Amino acid sequence: MKEKITECSIRLFEKKGFSETSIQDIVDALGVTKGTFYYYFSSKEELLMNIHNGYIDELLNQQERIIADEMKSSKEKLFEIVYALIGNIRQAGASAKVFFREIKNLNEERLSQIIPKRDRFRINLENLIRDGMENGELRSDLDASIVTFGILGAANWSYQWFNPEGRMSEREVAESFVEMILNGLGQKDSNEKRRQ
Repeated sequence: MKEKITECSIRLFEKKGFSETSIQDIVDALGVTKGTFYYYFSSKEELLMNIHNGYIDELLNQQERIIADEMKSSKEKLFEIVYALIGNIRQAGASAKVFFREIKNLNEERLSQIIPKRDRFRINLENLIRDGMENGELRSDLDASIVTFGILGAANWSYQWFNPEGRMSEREVAESFVEMILNGLGQKDSNEKRRQ
């Protein structure tokens, strides 16, 4: 029942917003009593925290598995992380929207539990980019921190516009993102084209 309450709440928060959704709305949608809700969650805020933890913990676990794979290059790991962020929209698009849009509704104590996890995801990615710069896979003339924020900004915002049922798959979108990140948008000059 806890999972049903969480899933139903994610749909309602995505559609109506956290502030506009009442506990009564949640229990009415499920056909249960408020007592059932309060058996699993002490408040709507605790429920929101549960949604946030579930989303960021899953992403962190995926990211850390990718980074730990010693068979992959830094570029391959970067692709896998971007693919995980975008591919996650099919499974957890509503959770992503709730995570990014409703974080403002967490109090300071709860934020203090979420922000370090969000920061850890960013720092892991930044360290991966630094490793790629140091081992010669990635350009070393860019600021790793700015590149990291750019990647996260582009990939995290995709929950707003990416349609998993659209003309491009998650993999194709991730490939386009990583191609743009690694090679930019500029045309190669004729000398570069001849060398390839």
